[in-house]
Amino acid sequence: MQYTKFGRTGLTVSRLCLGTMTFGLQTEEAASHAILDRTAEAGVNFIDLADVYPLGADNSLVGRTEEVVGRWLKGRRDQFIVATKACGQMGPSPWDKGASRKHLLSAIDASLNRIGTDYVDLYQLHSDDTDTPIDETLEALDTIVKSGKARYVGVSNYLAYRLARALGRADVLRVARFVSVQPRYNLLFRQIERELLPLASEEGLAVIPYNPLAGGLLTGKYRHDAAPTEGRFTSATVGKAGAMYQQRYWHEREFETIEALKGIAKDAGESLTRLSLAWVLANPTVTSAIIGASRVEQLTETLGTIDYTLPPELKAKLDDASHAYRWGDAAR
Repeated sequence: MQYTKFGRTGLTVSRLCLGTMTFGLQTEEAASHAILDRTAEAGVNFIDLADVYPLGADNSLVGRTEEVVGRWLKGRRDQFIVATKACGQMGPSPWDKGASRKHLLSAIDASLNRIGTDYVDLYQLHSDDTDTPIDETLEALDTIVKSGKARYVGVSNYLAYRLARALGRADVLRVARFVSVQPRYNLLFRQIERELLPLASEEGLAVIPYNPLAGGLLTGKYRHDAAPTEGRFTSATVGKAGAMYQQRYWHEREFETIEALKGIAKDAGESLTRLSLAWVLANPTVTSAIIGASRVEQLTETLGTIDYTLPPELKAKLDDASHAYRWGDAAR
């Protein structure tokens, strides 16, 4: 395993981070623990959670993933960097979501209780709550950091201009500053290269992208003319997340691009899975790529990618084949 500094902090993390969205729904507890065992054996010391995981058909399962991982962490908490997220709907009341002071101060305590720890290393806003003044959110997060319940704070799914404004307000208020950003990033979704990644580089933010394999689409195992029967794209398996993934990626243009990428992989004598993950890790702004699995055997190839160096000429071919995705939906 390779390790790197987490942005401008003094924290060191593995260059692969284990995502856990499937734990407790698509992946039962015993299999989840086997996945955690395998990644730990490979040297992965970074685990990413969220209070709303797993994403089921409704909110009845929220918090289960934190509980599943918490039971595995018992007795070895100090060996891992644990991150979780808040903002999603956690209860029936209108204040059971978002980034208000009321919700965040309650949400951190609930997450710590489920995980079975007195702190998380990274506490992230899962999305941007534009209905709450950013100063209120920043001051609440500062309270959480000063209380010792979180070591650092970060964001996920933020637009560049909103993150830049939050960083500026944190400096003015002299409160805890965001140290990381968790965006979606892969060969089929590259628009963060235009503004978000340059901002992260200039501000020294750690970048921990999720979906490096586009929910499994970049393994090349799916066909556009065949309905998925397993995995992230199946609503019957992963509830509302299945519809979300189909909306993101299940389009004719994406499958046409995958065919081109498969040709590049075949010519190189490598798997599309390996090349897709290596391409994300080859971006110098990326700190750690978040990998996921529903079965332990799926980890063999992704974990092995860390020892693979993507040749520059091969990266250039992948860049060219996916260039249109730097411009988002406008290219459709």
